[in-house]
Amino acid sequence: MRSVRADRLLSLLLLLQNRGLMTAPELAAELEVSVRTVYRDVEALGASGVPVRAARGPEGGYRLMDGYRTRLTGLTDAEAGSLFLAGLPGPARDLGLGAVLASAQLKVEAALPGELADQARRVRERFHLDAPAWFRDADPVPHLERISGAVWERRVLWTHYRRWRGEVHREVRPLGLVLKGGIWYLVALSEDVVRTYRVSRFQEVEETGDLFARPAGFDLAAYWAESSRRMEAALRQGTARLRLSPRGQKLLPMQFGAAGVRALRDAGPPDGEGWVEVELSVESEAIAIGDLLRLGTEAEALGPPGLRQAVAGAVTVLAERYAAGDGTGR
Repeated sequence: MRSVRADRLLSLLLLLQNRGLMTAPELAAELEVSVRTVYRDVEALGASGVPVRAARGPEGGYRLMDGYRTRLTGLTDAEAGSLFLAGLPGPARDLGLGAVLASAQLKVEAALPGELADQARRVRERFHLDAPAWFRDADPVPHLERISGAVWERRVLWTHYRRWRGEVHREVRPLGLVLKGGIWYLVALSEDVVRTYRVSRFQEVEETGDLFARPAGFDLAAYWAESSRRMEAALRQGTARLRLSPRGQKLLPMQFGAAGVRALRDAGPPDGEGWVEVELSVESEAIAIGDLLRLGTEAEALGPPGLRQAVAGAVTVLAERYAAGDGTGR
């Protein structure tokens, strides 16, 4: 507990050094403690010789004596590693590194010359990265912190994992974590094969007590890029020919991502009403039908014939259902 308080006192000192006058509630919010704890910590800093000045009144707060600066800004190993997550406070918190990252940022800011420190603060005030996609709750990842520790320390894990085709128990050697669209994935070696696992589907995670050696030359970023390319190629094996309205052309990238962008890039010339024909990479027919229906009346499936007939059949069923129904489900 003493080391925790020592870290907090240093963070308090660096906050006052970097930001100047701060109120007790502001300090409490930054340090995630109570205002009463701030009062005690400020007294402890003063007792240790740090010249903290208290200004009373509506514009009051705490500040350091003019000209005072500490040089106790060395980064710990954990703080240095956490800086790679500097633009991702949410994921850093998921990994159990929130407080460590905040401490590291304060130390880096304190070590910068005045002009660079001001510029760093302006960047933080003006730019923010929000990784998760819109309108989708984040996956629950109760085992993420333990998995992260195993990745870092090269610890073998015994896992209970839920797949689409059923559940499986496996021993895995965790090589790295990837955050894609707000979803965490684990890249791990299992049965001499590198596999990708969605972290939210781990039902149980236990350490075996064994350590493992990382494969020589393994590159997480390169593996992920190639794995993503293979997955997209495997999923998008069909091609649909579509006719799109001007609004449909705006919707296509939103609904189909990169595949929609590529389709529009190679689109034919617009007709008199602004409609264009495109060729779009799609998944299986069953999935493609649902995806195309999301475009509503802004798109027409021209081919292949089987897909056009399937979309027409789905539209017919919907039309009959809404024409006959009274909204009661009968």
